Amino acid sequence: MRYFLKLSYSGAPFHGWQSQPNAQSVQSVIESALSTVLRAPVAIVGAGRTDTGVNARRMYAHFDAPEITDKGKFLLSLNRLCGPAVALEDLIRVPDDAHARFDATEREYRYFVSFGKSPFLSPVSWHSPSALDTEAMNRAAALLRETEDFTSFAKLHSDARTNICDLREARWDDWNNQYGVPGIVFTIRADRFLRNMVRAVVGTLVDVGRGKLSLNDFKNIIDARDRCSAGTSMPPQALFLWDIKYPYIHDSER
Repeated sequence: MRYFLKLSYSGAPFHGWQSQPNAQSVQSVIESALSTVLRAPVAIVGAGRTDTGVNARRMYAHFDAPEITDKGKFLLSLNRLCGPAVALEDLIRVPDDAHARFDATEREYRYFVSFGKSPFLSPVSWHSPSALDTEAMNRAAALLRETEDFTSFAKLHSDARTNICDLREARWDDWNNQYGVPGIVFTIRADRFLRNMVRAVVGTLVDVGRGKLSLNDFKNIIDARDRCSAGTSMPPQALFLWDIKYPYIHDSER
C-alpha cells in the first residue's frame, strides 16, 4: 500500500532534504526510523529537495508498506526515533500510483525578514540592518507574475530540464510575529520551483528595496536569463516550504 507522510522540520541540523554520503539529511533520518519500525528497508520520495538549512512547515513524502492499522502508534514510534527537529504529523493512505513529487499541483514558500535584532527570531529569519522599500519590492514582485522563464534565478549547472515555472503569487506583507519585532514576509506560489530560485529572487528584490536596483533594472535581470545578473542568494534559515497541494488531499488533511 502507498502512504503519504505529512511532516515538518527545522533545517538547521540537516544538510538538506536529500540523502547524501557522510551527512545527515531529513530523508535519511526518516528512512532510518521507518525501516526500524517496519523492520524492513524503506525508501521515501519527498515532494521536493530543500537545501541545507531551509525549513519546512509542510512537507509530504510517499512510501510503500504493508497495511498500517494503528496510525497513532505508528506515528508515535516514528517521532520518538526522528528526534526533535522532525515532526511526523499524519499518515494518509493514497492511491497506489500517487507520487509526492510529480502529483503536487502547487507549492508555496515564505521568506521572513526582521528589522530588529532578536535572539528568538534569528534562527528563522534574516535580520535587515536597514529599512527596505516594500512598495518598490512589491512592484518588482508583480513583474515575476508576468514571467515564465526563471533562468536568471536558477542555480547554475542544475539538472532541471526546463526553467519554466507557472508562478501564481509573489508579494511582500507585514510580518506580525509574536515578539513584536517589525518585519516583512515574502510569499511565493507556483507549480514548481528551481533549485535556489526563491533565495535568489528574494536577494534581488532586497536590492530593489535598498535602492540598488530600479524596477527597470529588475525587469532587465529577468529578461537576461543569466544567473550572474541577479542578486545574491539569501541565507537559508529564513526560508520555509510553507505548503503543498495535491488533488487527492483535502484542505482538512493538509
